[in-house]
Amino acid sequence: MNTTDIGNMLQLEGVDLPPQFIYPVFFILLLTYLIIMVTNTGIMVLIATERSLQQPMYLLFCNLSFNDIIGNTNILPRIMMDLLSTEKYIGYVECVAQAFCSHTFSTASHIILIIMAFDRYVAICNPLRYSSIMTTSMVLRLSAYAWGSSVIMVGILMSLTLRLTRCRSFVMSVYCDNVSLFKLSCQDVSVNNIYGLIYTVLICCFSLGSVSITYFKIVTICFAKKSKELNSRALQTCASHLLLYMVMFWFGFLSILFHRLPIYSGYRKLMTILFHVVPANLNPIIYALQTKELKGKVKKIFHSAVSNTS
Repeated sequence: MNTTDIGNMLQLEGVDLPPQFIYPVFFILLLTYLIIMVTNTGIMVLIATERSLQQPMYLLFCNLSFNDIIGNTNILPRIMMDLLSTEKYIGYVECVAQAFCSHTFSTASHIILIIMAFDRYVAICNPLRYSSIMTTSMVLRLSAYAWGSSVIMVGILMSLTLRLTRCRSFVMSVYCDNVSLFKLSCQDVSVNNIYGLIYTVLICCFSLGSVSITYFKIVTICFAKKSKELNSRALQTCASHLLLYMVMFWFGFLSILFHRLPIYSGYRKLMTILFHVVPANLNPIIYALQTKELKGKVKKIFHSAVSNTS
């Protein structure tokens, strides 16, 4: 590798595994990635092709599935490739692109789940007005807001890092992210740390606050009306959303926490991978298969496929 190549190349820390665990972990990640791709792509195709499923709630499912596909495609193939490689080199431009996609994925995950919580609130607390509030155009506007605000916030985050000059080439992470990138600089990174902290606190607090207030209002309405049917519907639709939200929130929180504690680098790597992988696998099960209409369509397709093969 010549001097020019070294200037444009970075080396990833990667995952430290004993040789006997490399191939088992590789195949586990490969299987996990294939499941994520098949289930989430299947949901999107099913919703796109079935007219009866082209409703606001299912369009929000598509946002979540699309985000999971992009987020995991951004890191898993690269991690699998690095597992089988002794020299984990990555181009600087590719590293920046990976960091941008990774932060956009995590920001969009929070905002999409906030929108889904609002959708459940309207459906349960204002059922008669649901069709007039959660129209297709409203969902499209909310989706555009989720992606647009994510791209803008992450764009500012990354632009602050790109202004820095690099004096190191070793990325202390399993994949590229903003913190690992600005740590390559020997300049003052106080602005990066301050904006990064504001960005993280804003997303986490806004996300947690919005979801908490939404569910508090739902619980209050359920207690006030004392309707068994309403309570059953609220439990069925909200418990799954809350479970997925808490799983995503805690994996994300722990990965941020361990990023500030270098002695726990192994736990940080695990949390960052689980943050991408676990919600993406739970999403099709918790949301899609727990929804009566979508579950019915999946069963119908499955039975049709079985009968055709027999």
